[in-house]
Amino acid sequence: MNDLPPEGATRRRATIVTLSRQAGVAPSTISRALKGDPRISAETRERIAKLARELGYTPNALARTLSSGRSGLIGLVLGPATHPIYTALLHEAVAQGAERGLRMLIIHAGAGPIEDTTAEVLLQYKVDGCLITSATLSSRAAAVCAGNGVPVVMVNRVAREHGSAVACDNGAGGAELAQLLLARGHRRFATVITSNPTSTAVEREQGFLSRLEQDGLRPMLRLDGQSTYDGGYAAGQRIAALPPGQRPDAVFAVSDIIAMGVMDGLRLGGLRVPRDLSVVGFDDIAEAARPIYDLTTVAQPLSAMVRRGLDLLAARMTNPDLPDEAVSLRGRLVVRGSVRPAADNTPAG
Repeated sequence: MNDLPPEGATRRRATIVTLSRQAGVAPSTISRALKGDPRISAETRERIAKLARELGYTPNALARTLSSGRSGLIGLVLGPATHPIYTALLHEAVAQGAERGLRMLIIHAGAGPIEDTTAEVLLQYKVDGCLITSATLSSRAAAVCAGNGVPVVMVNRVAREHGSAVACDNGAGGAELAQLLLARGHRRFATVITSNPTSTAVEREQGFLSRLEQDGLRPMLRLDGQSTYDGGYAAGQRIAALPPGQRPDAVFAVSDIIAMGVMDGLRLGGLRVPRDLSVVGFDDIAEAARPIYDLTTVAQPLSAMVRRGLDLLAARMTNPDLPDEAVSLRGRLVVRGSVRPAADNTPAG
């Protein structure tokens, strides 16, 4: 008996039943053979695997979901698509999820709180869990996820409602950048922040300010970088337009994308980085290392953050009663050419 359609005809999707008819064995034998069950002889397993390849058989994920109650699908909620940090997080999450046999349902939420409709979409697709890399989980959306047994882990954010979180130690990173600038002799500072400060941006600025306060210093200027390159560029132009005596000698931007805009605004305003003033950022996106920027920054441990986030999520998918956890991972100071060198203290002669 041959179930294959004539050449040129539309072929229906191969199923377990199709394979069982072709192979002359029970559907349960097909299922076990494809799973590598040792109770099925190696010869039969190989014959069935070959037949499956010939017919283009792939497992029916929907049927598997209905039978097991698990979809193997993870919701991934991303921040603004224009920000390179979220592109990097996307690549890490998809790659590491694939290593664990997980598929990602990618949802772009942008900036601001996650709306209830986003949470409803996640539930409609029967996700087993959710990784959120940006935005704030509203109390309503958190209640929807919790009420339906969907564990939530925030990555690069601090959970304020239901859910666990993995983030860089932003406060410590901000303090390290301040310490570096102080050690290089800077005393007049500007900070360039975001228009709608997230917990991440606030912690970075607070860490930076706390270290300055230890030396009795505070920024002479605080500008809004709007979380974008263009916002940073406008801030750089404003700084460049100041009289020399009112101008800072170092600028701390709460993200690399803002810092890169600041540097271009300063340069087109006639100032040289780092000869006239130093600039530092935070994140260590790939573009920060380009020679035109050579930006000093704090590298977020993105790979480790995603790995720990998936670990937390997997544990709560297995045991929903586990308590929420907040994990903080240390960033790495990356010193490049956007900060002036340390003063040469070698005695003359």
